[in-house]
Amino acid sequence: MPEFIRWGILGTGRIAHKFAEALTVVPDAELSAVGSRAQGTAGAFGDEFAVPRRHATYQSLAEDPEIDAIYVSTPHPMHCRDTLLCLNAGKPVLCEKPFALNAREAETMVQCARQRGVFLMEAMWTRFLPTIAQVREWLGDGAIGEVRNMMADFGFRTEFNPEGRLLNPELGGGALLDIGVYVVSLASMVYGKQPDRVAALADMGATGVDEQTTMAFRYDTGAMAALTCAVRTSTPGAVSIHGTQGNIRIPTPFYDAYAVILNVDGEEPVTIEPDRVENGFKYEIEEAGRCLREGLLESPALPLDETLAIMRTLDAVRDEIGLKYPMEG
Repeated sequence: MPEFIRWGILGTGRIAHKFAEALTVVPDAELSAVGSRAQGTAGAFGDEFAVPRRHATYQSLAEDPEIDAIYVSTPHPMHCRDTLLCLNAGKPVLCEKPFALNAREAETMVQCARQRGVFLMEAMWTRFLPTIAQVREWLGDGAIGEVRNMMADFGFRTEFNPEGRLLNPELGGGALLDIGVYVVSLASMVYGKQPDRVAALADMGATGVDEQTTMAFRYDTGAMAALTCAVRTSTPGAVSIHGTQGNIRIPTPFYDAYAVILNVDGEEPVTIEPDRVENGFKYEIEEAGRCLREGLLESPALPLDETLAIMRTLDAVRDEIGLKYPMEG
């Protein structure tokens, strides 16, 4: 893998624009190609970001010999199909969260990557933020003792649009897969494992997807996590992690936080404000690039087995709230 990574973007939606913008601040990477389902949209995206290679099909992008890796940015139900297309063409893939629609699809994607010996990583961008890296370091050092409780929420209010991605069941809509995955993934990082018991309640909206979901996780140690997500209700986006010797707080909203606070019992609070850029996608791009240059097939910070486990937990929550998508049969 060359030192300078040439990226292709599969899909031209909002999230693809954010990824393209982030690439402009990664010095050892560039946007070399874009793939769409039509030449017009590929051309428009290419004009906006000065992309030299513009493909009218995803297949053509996957087979482009002038790119080193592909970011899959299509809607949730297409992640499996589009990732397999790229992997089978020998292209390393950074796949937007949620990694897949369900664990069965995720298993197929991981199996393909491992059989072909091609890099694959879930694009859970918050996992690689400097603030979250600091939290991971404190937890690894045992700074707050044994973690016993965690609370996290992520919610915003979108307008009611039954055809839009957020509320359309045909596009894998609903709060859980779109933003609930953030807090579920964070809990996975904090505890280093998945819960042994999952309980959940949801408000299922007019389109049949969850407009808000509240989850309670219990772990085999007796530890707990209380998590909330919503796409029709704004919430603070707060995170607090409580241990036997103190707590860690991330100022709201945690996914854009520029600081993290450590409170150890009997000591003065410590606030860390690491330098970071506004577009946090930069850090997942850097991690993928580092892995590619080192010849790794997955990221140690978010290994594929953890991504699979998170998808199984999301499936368990969906079973609890009765959320099933039309394409799942």
